[in-house]
Amino acid sequence: MPVIVTYSRNVFIPLTRTCRNSCHYCGFRKNDGRVMESDEVSDLLKKVKNSTEALFTFGERPDEFKEVKEWLRERGYGSFVEYVYDMNLLAIENGLLPHTNAGVLEREELKMLKEVNASMGLMLEQAVELECHSESPGKKPEVRIRTIKDAGKLRIPFTTGILIGIGESREDRYYSLEVIADMADNYGHVQEVIIQNFSPKEGTEMESWKEPELSEMIDAVRYARKVMPERVAIQVPPNLVSDLSPLLDSGARDIGGISEVTPDYINPEHPWPDLKKIERSLNGRYVLRERLPIHPLFVRERWYGEKLAHLIEAYSDEEGYRCLK
Repeated sequence: MPVIVTYSRNVFIPLTRTCRNSCHYCGFRKNDGRVMESDEVSDLLKKVKNSTEALFTFGERPDEFKEVKEWLRERGYGSFVEYVYDMNLLAIENGLLPHTNAGVLEREELKMLKEVNASMGLMLEQAVELECHSESPGKKPEVRIRTIKDAGKLRIPFTTGILIGIGESREDRYYSLEVIADMADNYGHVQEVIIQNFSPKEGTEMESWKEPELSEMIDAVRYARKVMPERVAIQVPPNLVSDLSPLLDSGARDIGGISEVTPDYINPEHPWPDLKKIERSLNGRYVLRERLPIHPLFVRERWYGEKLAHLIEAYSDEEGYRCLK
């Protein structure tokens, strides 16, 4: 029998590129103070046809900047998280399930967003301090770990992972995966762990750095599968690797969200691959199966609130995968 590899269909909504962190490899951050207006978000949501996931991504703590704070005040918001909440509601009204990557959040902020998110995410990146994060207060391992733990205490289906090739050692990768595995064991909320390879961006401090070798990705996937609880899926990004097969052979079982409407704003130089082309490349050894932003196990266990129930129950089959009727 072919092995199931899951994915979701999403629309990528970059609410703002203003961010308090200044990572040496980031091409997303602009700090121009611009925020997507609600009508822009609405127009984008209306273009979606086959997707179930609204992926909200933005810079961390943008309201620490005067321009964003003033923008929010003029529209009656006391914080950026309040605005995110309303945009999440807008997605739900348009028939989409929000998944928000907000960066570091306080417990009360997580609790608030839990009401309107099918799942949430925060990349640990690495559990050790690195030079590339020296100007990024939100990338300190202890504050990221605290947010991930708080999400577990609140029973939020959660995505995290590591970024490899940013100056860490092999031992650092292993340690970072062990930290995630410990949180997954203790709280049971980690639905997937992403093994993402660094991709250099022109104009950044790390533009001349080499990408990690495929062998390093394979090694990290194997170790992740070894230490993670069985219920946790290992995810690899299909637009950042040329051949998925060796990574699937090493234990990856998810390829994340793919959009037919929007690019990968974090890695815009890497377009989303065609799903039919991916499936053909797997030669029948693996079969792609669509899921929601909340993974099947958490659908079956009903880790979601009442504001999302009508959509999740309409979109999912008895196993918790995307219902294709």
